[in-house]
Amino acid sequence: MFTFAELCELIRIVSETRIGGLEIEKDGERLRVDGVPASPQLDPRLGAPLLPPQFAAASQMASGPALPGGDAAARAAHAAVAPAEDDGLSFVTSPIVGTFYAAPSPDAEPYVKIGDFVQKGQVLCIVEAMKLMNEIEADVSGLVVRRFPENAQPVEFGERLFGIRPS
Repeated sequence: MFTFAELCELIRIVSETRIGGLEIEKDGERLRVDGVPASPQLDPRLGAPLLPPQFAAASQMASGPALPGGDAAARAAHAAVAPAEDDGLSFVTSPIVGTFYAAPSPDAEPYVKIGDFVQKGQVLCIVEAMKLMNEIEADVSGLVVRRFPENAQPVEFGERLFGIRPS
């Protein structure tokens, strides 16, 4: 069994090193301490994280080459939108920190798909925070042309969820 002092030390280590988490086993008991990396600022034009210059180069070297079809490749494709493609789009952003869900349940169809026409006030997705399911609605009527997060992906406050071309 872990003592209180050991738990505090593990939490301190995870917090100070800004690692994603730590898993340790002692006397047959396993403990996982999840870390939350500092949330990066978002580039308002692209919805992509902005890293301070001293971390940008290290981040690119550490991530290595992205594998085709991998999660890193999908995020890079979403972040590499040319500003010209964004002209005239209305962006629906997350009002809270939580988990993005495209459908009301795992076996249900998504609320909307790319290419769907939506009405102002229509539910687009759910952002779950602290076991509360928050329905996110369209601010404008128009054509859904972009969906930024993948299903069940964590999202930050102000992060882009959808791009809608108003009609």
